[in-house]
Amino acid sequence: MIPGLDGLRAIAFLLVFLIHTDYLNFGWVGVQLFFVLSGFLITGILLDMKEYLPKKEYYTKFYGRRFLRIFPLYYFYLASMTGITSWLKSLAYRPAKMQVFLDQAPYAAVYVYNFFYASKHFEHTALLEHFWSLSVEEQFYVFWPLLIMLTPKKHIKRLFIGAIIGGLVFRIAYTVLYKLSPLPFFHENMAIALYALPFTHLDAFGFGAFLTRFEFKKPKLQLAVLSVLVPLVGFGTRYLTTGSWTDHLTGLGYPFAMPKGGQYIWGYSVLNYFFAVLIYTVIREKLFVRFLEMKWLRYLGKISYGLYVYHFAVIWFTGRLVFDNFGKHLSYPQGVFIQTVIAFPLTILIATASYYWLEKPLLSLKRRFFPVRSRKPETFFEEKAAG
Repeated sequence: MIPGLDGLRAIAFLLVFLIHTDYLNFGWVGVQLFFVLSGFLITGILLDMKEYLPKKEYYTKFYGRRFLRIFPLYYFYLASMTGITSWLKSLAYRPAKMQVFLDQAPYAAVYVYNFFYASKHFEHTALLEHFWSLSVEEQFYVFWPLLIMLTPKKHIKRLFIGAIIGGLVFRIAYTVLYKLSPLPFFHENMAIALYALPFTHLDAFGFGAFLTRFEFKKPKLQLAVLSVLVPLVGFGTRYLTTGSWTDHLTGLGYPFAMPKGGQYIWGYSVLNYFFAVLIYTVIREKLFVRFLEMKWLRYLGKISYGLYVYHFAVIWFTGRLVFDNFGKHLSYPQGVFIQTVIAFPLTILIATASYYWLEKPLLSLKRRFFPVRSRKPETFFEEKAAG
């Protein structure tokens, strides 16, 4: 594993966890970091496999490895939660909430939950709604290997740039269509609908893919400038559109779904590029690696898939335990603090058990049945420098 990447996964999860515990409105961008990381890691694997595998093995090994990595935990959660919600509904415990999960789970089961999330029929449920991003990832896994295989090596850069531009073009086109005539199937809030649609995030995957073969000029300087400029632009946009610098202060100028000032069009490009530069500096310049290689961060990164899958349900059930039993004696901030203190270690405990008892035994089969060779990104740049 490339030094620092597990730590970045951990950071991505922590951001998501903090938004779901109402501590950090900016935390939703953790999903964008996950998307850019996926574009980087998956594209690197695909390009390696393309070089030495015949076409049939290229597809069977890629999808075989993805099957063993993604599906067991994904469907274990859906099956377990179906049983739990059905049982709780039979006990008349928040039956309406339990029914929402049961109604929506079939969309997740066939990996189209993000389209349902973007629809006017969507209803929030902490037991499932974060699965929209897993649907986007799986849809990326469907078409991206085909594009990588069909694109000649000399045109691969054009493919990556096309994906980067394509995300922005899609968001512009969707906005124009919505302004001309609201689309009947989709959510009335255009920013929410855009947020969940797969083509919205093409540039995230494209930026990640670009990292596998091509360089960023003066990455440390870029990162330093972007670290200041990105929040300044965000807060400036919020001020121009709301008249306040401080509304959604923990959103750092980019609140969830970025509904104001056209941020739902250009904001994704800005954030995705920032994360691409961040990842590049970690990989190539070894920036922050000592911090990111801390044992606790590496561990959270290793089990980050399970953390992501389980965390929102754990937060919700913990919240019900705290507020239903002690809500009369606690202020909301006190209740959220107690909820978070309980939910965080509990999520780690559940994800750890899941990793060692469910995921790891199946992951070991990847090397046995679907072995692949892989090179570290450093070698790509070394080869390029050597001419």
